Amino acid sequence: MSKILVIGARGRAGSAAVEEAAGRGHEVVGVSRTAGGGDVTDAGRLAELAAGYDAVIAAVYDGSSDPGVFFPAAARALVEGLSKAGVNRLVWVGLASILPAADGTLLMDTDGYPREYRSFFRAHQAALDVFTASALDWVSIAPAGDFDHADASRHGRYRVVPADADARISYADLAVALVDEVDQPAHHRTAIGVVV
Repeated sequence: MSKILVIGARGRAGSAAVEEAAGRGHEVVGVSRTAGGGDVTDAGRLAELAAGYDAVIAAVYDGSSDPGVFFPAAARALVEGLSKAGVNRLVWVGLASILPAADGTLLMDTDGYPREYRSFFRAHQAALDVFTASALDWVSIAPAGDFDHADASRHGRYRVVPADADARISYADLAVALVDEVDQPAHHRTAIGVVV
């Protein structure tokens, strides 16, 4: 049994991760994106919250902030805070847009993919760049395409695949992948996409 801290537990991905981890018998604590009264961009507060935990799952978003500022700032705070707390494993809820498709082209650069959100996509990549420059054992897990809003059920399985705009996965099945990467880490310092 592991001790897992889930940051962003009020959101759909974070709450699904809390439920999945608890269902497996882990000791799990979920805090809101504001990290229980301390901003997720506050490394000191994150160090306090993460102390004594084996891993952190982070599913963070702030619609009121500039994503180009928020995501790299959150990444820097996580790197510093987890290091101070002695927590080496971070499972980050990522974004399909910055993953390569089967031909190696980033999904955001494929024909027909929405261009108006590119600054948001780049902000997610900036966070991964922060993780890459650190010594943290991180993995970013995203739907290979998007979340399945028509079928929210938990199938209990997933596959790691290249990015595909038509691929779908439920929040519950994404949570299976998130917690698997705490239970038996198979991917290190990389970003992956998953589908049912």
